[in-house]
Amino acid sequence: MFADFNRTVDYWLAALEPYSLAQLCAQPSPGSWSLGQLYLHLINDTTFFIDQIKTCVVTNDHADQEASLFAQTLFRNNAFPDEVIEGSPENAFIPQPTSKEQLRHRLQDLKVAMNQAAALLQNSAFKGKTKHPGLNYFNAAEWLQFAEMHFRHHLRQKQRIDLFLQSRNWE
Repeated sequence: MFADFNRTVDYWLAALEPYSLAQLCAQPSPGSWSLGQLYLHLINDTTFFIDQIKTCVVTNDHADQEASLFAQTLFRNNAFPDEVIEGSPENAFIPQPTSKEQLRHRLQDLKVAMNQAAALLQNSAFKGKTKHPGLNYFNAAEWLQFAEMHFRHHLRQKQRIDLFLQSRNWE
């Protein structure tokens, strides 16, 4: 599973390269995310997911709890549905990135942290679960799978932002 995560993060790292900071901060419309804000959302959420993995691998707490039926469908399909999903109201407060280098370094650090968490997962005998804010309880492997699916889900949003960026003159 973490090989899939690494491939997906590597895609996002490579995709970052052609953009200027101005492009990364351009919002397609008022209230919508820029590409830089999308990157920060992915980084921030995945940091939370990694923390959940680290908790799950050291406890058996909530091992008998289940993910919601919607989450179970996500895991079974290994993908989010092809639709816009309304996120947390906190998402409206994602700042703009300070630089492309900030995003690059944070993605690289995220990849290292997830690989360390995945190693803990492989070596853990614990079966604990922690609660997702809207989808009930996930075990460590599900958090890892969710993290990778979350990155892929936002590829559609990235494509929409890219269409907006292509329509503008960046000279």
